[in-house]
Amino acid sequence: MIDLHSHILPNLDDGSSSLETSLHMAVIAVDDGVEFMACTPHIKSGVYENSRIIIETSLYLLRTALARHDIPLKLCAGADIHVTPSLAVLLKAGILPTLGGSRYFLFEPPHNVVVPGLLSLTRAILADGFVPILTHPERLTWIENHYDLICDMDEAGVGIQLTAASVLGKFGKRAAYWSERMLDEGRVDLLASDAHDVSHRPPGLSHARDRVAQRYDEMTARLLTELNGRAILEDKPLAEKRRQPRKAAIGTRNRPFIPWPRRER
Repeated sequence: MIDLHSHILPNLDDGSSSLETSLHMAVIAVDDGVEFMACTPHIKSGVYENSRIIIETSLYLLRTALARHDIPLKLCAGADIHVTPSLAVLLKAGILPTLGGSRYFLFEPPHNVVVPGLLSLTRAILADGFVPILTHPERLTWIENHYDLICDMDEAGVGIQLTAASVLGKFGKRAAYWSERMLDEGRVDLLASDAHDVSHRPPGLSHARDRVAQRYDEMTARLLTELNGRAILEDKPLAEKRRQPRKAAIGTRNRPFIPWPRRER
């Protein structure tokens, strides 16, 4: 399997706090069946001032340590890039790292507020030849009131990445509901661990992969955990989606979220 969202590089953000932790995370990933992992620390102005050079230097040191300990996990550089008005300029200048040097990059909007012009920004980036991968939209606090925005970005060409733990209900019923809904509607391109440590948010895709295979089919599970990931690393188009019609919105500012009944498996 291929995991394109992790915070395995040590001491760069709120992920791994030491090289020892990073090595332990790598062992967990390999034991779970992950063969390739993208190292994607946060880049957020004023909070995580990481750069392409910082990330690639840390990646080199981790690769060296993996080889020394005979841990067969392949790595590439990337970043969990927070929205900024200069995003398109920084991408074109090569200042921000994409996933393995491809046209694809992880794109994280604020969790608690919708950025004005977000759809226009993503369309401009797509027009420049880059492809944003929207990270864990199922966990955004504004998804109930702005689900159409996520659908619009998806239909414009933005990739959609769910957190594996959300599919399993480990981020609560709300994230599980939105994960299932986007999967049902055929909007999802990737599952990723978004791993941060070895206990609370460890690496691993196999259980979520099995859940998707059980609910849908084996090919869908392979697309989300292997085939689309390989396409990204080879800088090729993602598999064509078979989207279902949008369902009616269920959330409003004055009404609490109530999950729909889950289908029997």
